[in-house]
Amino acid sequence: LKLLMAVFPLCQQGNIMGKKMILLLIFGVLAAYYIYTPLPDNIEEPWRLMWAWFAELLGISHFMDILQFFMSLREVPVRSDENVTVMQTTFNNVPVRVYVPKRKSEILRRGLFYIHGGGWCLGDAAFLNYDFLSRRTADRLDAIVISTNYRLAPKYHFPSQFEDVYNALRWFLHQDVLEKYGIDPERIGVSGDSAGGNLAAAVAQQLIEDPDVKIKLKIQSLIYPALQTLDMNLPSYREYPHFPVLPKSLMVRFWSEYFTTDRSLEKAMLFNQHIPVESSHLFKYVNWSSLLPEKFRKGHVYNSPTHGSSKLAKKYPGFLDVRAAPLLADDNKLRGLPVTYVLTCQHDVLRDDGVMYVTRLRNAGVQVTHNHIEDGYHGALFFNEFKIEYRIENQYMSWLHENL
Repeated sequence: LKLLMAVFPLCQQGNIMGKKMILLLIFGVLAAYYIYTPLPDNIEEPWRLMWAWFAELLGISHFMDILQFFMSLREVPVRSDENVTVMQTTFNNVPVRVYVPKRKSEILRRGLFYIHGGGWCLGDAAFLNYDFLSRRTADRLDAIVISTNYRLAPKYHFPSQFEDVYNALRWFLHQDVLEKYGIDPERIGVSGDSAGGNLAAAVAQQLIEDPDVKIKLKIQSLIYPALQTLDMNLPSYREYPHFPVLPKSLMVRFWSEYFTTDRSLEKAMLFNQHIPVESSHLFKYVNWSSLLPEKFRKGHVYNSPTHGSSKLAKKYPGFLDVRAAPLLADDNKLRGLPVTYVLTCQHDVLRDDGVMYVTRLRNAGVQVTHNHIEDGYHGALFFNEFKIEYRIENQYMSWLHENL
């Protein structure tokens, strides 16, 4: 990251020959770094990140558009199998995939509304991994699974993603829709991973205050969720700033792209200088010195926040909105949330977001199951590191089976 920040101005100012030499140098250094960095088996994301950065520096395409192109290569068509019928439809004009078990059921089924991850910029319900997870969930739990899409950054910014997911979920919770799919209105949950976990937490909070929604959620399940925008210097960010799959620089880029393509917000967030003094009261909701158990603090020293300019917050108020950062909800709102499952991974910059949410939910009286994977990393549910992937999926499915 330091190399890229140092040479980017030179790429903009230098002649064509100089630019080529600098970019080749960058490419070589990044290639060497990832070749000699130990990675879990079958993780290709670092190479994709490298190509995306390289293409953006050359002015070929936006960084996120390149990554989305790579992900689109692994999308699968709507196709039923021997166990599950798969359909494509829309809920309130939002595209969704519906997964229905083929075996007959004598009782109404569970319903699970799933939200894919991808930093609010990437992903699709059609992505191979999400399609596989939805099929497995529908078959193993004898459940109706709704896997939703939503508009993505950089073309669309907050609150578009939140609004799409919320509108689709509200549609799903209509009594006539539930009757159509044979779903028990008392056994409905919402789940998501990463940015999808963020959206799941946000819509679960919003439902509490929506008087028009009569059918409420029984559970929420959050898989390594991103939950706060205030502090980019949590212990987990300090410990794993360069860990492959989701380094700090990429997570900050995802956050900033969620709100704007203005790179000044990204820079301010990267240096943790984006919160204005007039919003300093919000830090009580993410004060890791009191919200993280000792094992996660590990002797880290809590530093008082360095306040930034008010200009960014006035220009892009979304990053201080509870719908974007669910950890900013007050205790009164948290008390109304359903039974909750939170999965966190040790080697993940988002680890402490999830752990702090667990603490705050428990303090508010919410029943929470916290599953922490000591040898896990961000995205482990979907990578072919069989022992971790299988263990995480089994624990996730078992919890859903018992609580939904």
